[in-house]
Amino acid sequence: MDTLIPVILSGGSGTRLWPLSREKHPKQLLSLIDDDSLLQATVRRMDGLEGITVNAPIIVCNEEYRFVIAEQLRLMDKKGTILLEPFGRNTAPALTLAALSAMRMDKDPVLLVMPSDHVILDIESFHEAVSMAMPQALTDSIVTFGITPDAPETGYGYIQFGESLTEENTAYHITRFVEKPDLSTAQAYLDSGKYLWNSGLFMMRASIWLAAIAKSRPDILVACQGAWEKGSEDGDFLRVDKNAFEHCPSDSIDYAVMERITDPRNELPSGVVIPLSAKWSDIGAWSSLWQVLPKDESGNASKGDVLLNHCSNTLVISENRLVTCVGVENMIVVETADAVLVVNKDKTQDVKLIVDSLKKQDRLEGRWHRKVFRPWGWYDGIDAGERFQVKRIVVKPGAALSLQMHHHRAEHWVVVRGTARVTRNEEIFLVSENESTYIPLGTKHRLENPGCVPLEMIEIQSGSYLGEDDIVRFEDIYGRRIQG
Repeated sequence: MDTLIPVILSGGSGTRLWPLSREKHPKQLLSLIDDDSLLQATVRRMDGLEGITVNAPIIVCNEEYRFVIAEQLRLMDKKGTILLEPFGRNTAPALTLAALSAMRMDKDPVLLVMPSDHVILDIESFHEAVSMAMPQALTDSIVTFGITPDAPETGYGYIQFGESLTEENTAYHITRFVEKPDLSTAQAYLDSGKYLWNSGLFMMRASIWLAAIAKSRPDILVACQGAWEKGSEDGDFLRVDKNAFEHCPSDSIDYAVMERITDPRNELPSGVVIPLSAKWSDIGAWSSLWQVLPKDESGNASKGDVLLNHCSNTLVISENRLVTCVGVENMIVVETADAVLVVNKDKTQDVKLIVDSLKKQDRLEGRWHRKVFRPWGWYDGIDAGERFQVKRIVVKPGAALSLQMHHHRAEHWVVVRGTARVTRNEEIFLVSENESTYIPLGTKHRLENPGCVPLEMIEIQSGSYLGEDDIVRFEDIYGRRIQG
């Protein structure tokens, strides 16, 4: 039986879904539809596929997200290869690295390429489309999945399809790719019945992709091969060489290969498109999320502690507090611990402009949540003022922070749940619930959770400078940079 390896591309930042999506914790890591994050839903999407052997996925992601992704896989009890990019170079290099990795794992598997931030609600129809695509991929075509349009959408690229390649009309030759159209052109595409939305989903043999990128963008292949060959295994992760990958050009799968396969002069593999009607969305903006969420009889969707009165066609999300809306329509309201967004549903694409402004002002709200995930657990900045800040810290069972020191701040730790093992210079001692300890400025220290329940504590920092970069690491089990 032929082998299929899902390749999950997890490099996007999701700026149009601010303030839930942040640069350091992007939308694919969020639970926007149900309890699964978008990434977890993508991994789970292959469960139950019949007639095809599905191997563990390859997840290509930025180093920033590696521990959160590993934890989300662990919570699902799923295995997977996490392939780390030192910096983003768009989807063509990401797929090239994944194909090189897949060839090492299997003789020549078929790759199913999926962005980590899409939603597909009709899994049965998706499985049927994958099964239809498999024979085309096995005959050395590059297959994409085109979404059957139901509106003249101007936010997507389109695929024009030609003659049918099967008696059942389940696969078609690709005639051309077209960029995002204006409204009248999009309506003409819809009326013609010959165009599909470009989904960003692909299927091909690993060797076929490598051959295609060698013909169309040999510079990308050479850079990726160099980065791959000089790479290393780092615990749960495959890490490519940073210096080699830095020279890799940035390009998308569409521009690097797909838009060139329609020209026979390029001598590339044939392009095939499979129509897909599976309640798909790329969740590119808050209006897209509103469309896929369950709604009441007035068209309202809500998550969290929300009360609505005389509202219509509105999405309200509350993370921390009660949010109430009266008499609003066609609005998006999103509340987080440190920011609130209110935007007309017709202007959700412009949320990116707010994020751009936050970055220009160097405001933390554009990059971080108040709650920050770390490989050992997480912390939440509860309060801050001149020369002090207060954090709630949760350390996973068996986890440990680095052995570290601060030049500008002292710390008071109060344990509220579990037991802490504390290293303070040459001392090692336990701190139990309702007990506290003090870490003077300039002291080497480490916090560990030796127990089997999460360790929860309150940390009070005081000093002249409280930034996260005031940290000198001497030992770290997670491979983060240490002193010297």
